[in-house]
Amino acid sequence: MKKVVTLGQFIVKKQEDFPYAKGELSSLLSALRLASKIVSREVNKAGLMDDIRGSSGVTNIQGETQMKLDDFANLEFISSMMAREEICGMASEENDDIIIFDRPECQDGKYVLLIDPLDGSSNINVNVSIGTIFSIYRRISPVGTPATLEDFMQRGREQVAAGYVVYGSSTMLVFTTGNGVNGFTLDPSIGTFCLSHPDMKMPEDGSIYSVNEGNYRYFSEGVKRYIKYCQEEAEGRPYSARYIGSLVADFHRNLIKGGIYFYPASGLSPRGKLRLLYENNPLAFIAQQAGGRATDGRMDILDIRPSELHERTPLFIGSKNMVDKVHEFIDLYDLKGEKNK
Repeated sequence: MKKVVTLGQFIVKKQEDFPYAKGELSSLLSALRLASKIVSREVNKAGLMDDIRGSSGVTNIQGETQMKLDDFANLEFISSMMAREEICGMASEENDDIIIFDRPECQDGKYVLLIDPLDGSSNINVNVSIGTIFSIYRRISPVGTPATLEDFMQRGREQVAAGYVVYGSSTMLVFTTGNGVNGFTLDPSIGTFCLSHPDMKMPEDGSIYSVNEGNYRYFSEGVKRYIKYCQEEAEGRPYSARYIGSLVADFHRNLIKGGIYFYPASGLSPRGKLRLLYENNPLAFIAQQAGGRATDGRMDILDIRPSELHERTPLFIGSKNMVDKVHEFIDLYDLKGEKNK
């Protein structure tokens, strides 16, 4: 019988990868594990409980209507992190500003957390997979002082850990600490995450493209040409169009099967729609560690220097060869024209 490896056992075993951390990073991952199990429980009850289903009537900093489960997940992760001494502050997609943990012991924390507590929450009422995305950085400000905005405004390459939880037919936590990507599935019978997808690798090629084609007429010429390329009958094409509308779910499928997800700049969203710090950076780190690639159509997502807390950027992420190919179209039809101006 195959030996089951729990997330807790895996974290302890891999602690040797971070000799400088002295257990703090492992403790943070354990806190995220616990909070995600609580959120998973509430997500699974959403079809039965009217008091956690539907809109909260509040609009967040992104201009989006918060769902009741958005509020619940956000407060649950904040509460979980505040109980830890390893973290000096966090930033959430649902909050206007950074959250500074002002307890003296928290000011000695070496890390900050950025989180999208419930990605794809507009799909809650129709029972489509949703998720949590998180990112961990070592602080820049001096230990023993309150967290500052500078601690959060780091390039994606500075991440020490990133991951996501997908709440679907099963609940699965996928994360990297810069030494590969591993996936853990929640066994509800014992309430424990167990290693189910060790050393995950994204196929270099795929046959799936994920984009909201309802915005097609607002896309640049290069992106339009790439979509047509995906639809042509030639060399293993046409590709299959698969767009769930829940970033975590679309990315998770493509991570396992191979494919590309893109939310480009458009006439509707000139700067893109997805958030650099809460969504693009952590998923880009995971993609890179799994052998994939993530860009904004011009440069690697992980190299972008943030200019604001809730900054948006375009995103092209997935199998390396597919991202390389869309860049060929962007370079030829979009960037070439700009360079010649």
